[in-house]
Amino acid sequence: MTRLIARAAAAALAAAALLALAACGPTGTESTAVEPTAPAAYPESTSYPDIPVAADIPYGTADGEPLLLDACLPAGPVEGLAPRAAIVVIHGGSWQHGDKANLNWRSVCQWFASEGFVAVSVNYRLVPAATFPAQLDDVQAAVRWLRDPAQVERYNLDPDHIGAFGGSAGGNLSALLGTVGSGPWTDDARVAAVADLSGPVDLRKPIRTTDSYNQDFAQVVLDYLGCTTYADCPGAAKASPVFLTDETDPPFFVAHSTEEFIPIKQSDELVAALRDHGVDTTYVTVAGSLHSIAMIDDDLRTRIIAFFREKLDQNAVELAPSPLPGE
Repeated sequence: MTRLIARAAAAALAAAALLALAACGPTGTESTAVEPTAPAAYPESTSYPDIPVAADIPYGTADGEPLLLDACLPAGPVEGLAPRAAIVVIHGGSWQHGDKANLNWRSVCQWFASEGFVAVSVNYRLVPAATFPAQLDDVQAAVRWLRDPAQVERYNLDPDHIGAFGGSAGGNLSALLGTVGSGPWTDDARVAAVADLSGPVDLRKPIRTTDSYNQDFAQVVLDYLGCTTYADCPGAAKASPVFLTDETDPPFFVAHSTEEFIPIKQSDELVAALRDHGVDTTYVTVAGSLHSIAMIDDDLRTRIIAFFREKLDQNAVELAPSPLPGE
């Protein structure tokens, strides 16, 4: 009984927070600067034992090897429920490491499922074995796989309402999903909403990182692009979402820390380019130096979920509340 009361209280608080954000949060034409509400922790600090994960599902093949994803599904039966929106989760790691099963990224996948979305966390080919556009090809293949009628039926999902979420290198790839191509968000590998956290989005020249980063990021980017110099790198513009924006792009949610190692100018320029084309763009700048999903505290969680619920126009708000951390 105590737990039921606690869950009801948590649901009420979440609903109130969403209403407050709807009333005074970013509308897509404004930018909001926030202070972290508490020392941010990676999402692994929240566990979701009620959220099932179907691991290592093949969604395609590349270079003779299977491409794998994890599906995180809302708890409970699906009979009688309207089809659910889906979110493709794309891990970071400088395009050269990282994994969908990492505790932090697994928790992100389960977090979205706990809010009523069908979430799939994807692995993609990594540097140095593969260079751009292999990584983009892979995440686009994941969107097409979700849109296949077999998956639509299997997961009771709405193929017209697929979003993308990524951080760091995954932010670059999620932004590419939103900006590559043009036309309806329901076709091929197009997506209907994008959340990009700390993504590097202009790769035409070296990105001058802060002293907190102990690698040569300029070389990391060249390795990703398969180039030896920036002066002779035709793929750089094609891998830079800031130059691919047009008026048919889906709504974007962009978040970036003010003092992190990827300069905030990267996101400033992406937001400006999107808004120049009239794209609905929510921009949240977070005080401090935390990078990518390390920024996610309770406030940012609420903002991201509010964004996806509004832009994907699905029925997650009517589902059972998220489990309390540790339940």
